[in-house]
Amino acid sequence: MIAFHIPNMTCGGCARGVVAAIREVDGAAKVEADLNAGFVTVESVAAEAALRKALAEAGFSPA
Repeated sequence: MIAFHIPNMTCGGCARGVVAAIREVDGAAKVEADLNAGFVTVESVAAEAALRKALAEAGFSPA
């Protein structure tokens, strides 16, 4: 499991964008977003670097 701190994930729309970005890399990824904490946890076969890149390209750079 990988956890990313996404400081600018502040609403449901942001969370959906984060999930969509991750699922573009791995459509079968299990993704859970915690808006209050600003974290997303991911279970994926994809490399962490690929997930970080997808998040950054979607405007949600992990801290």
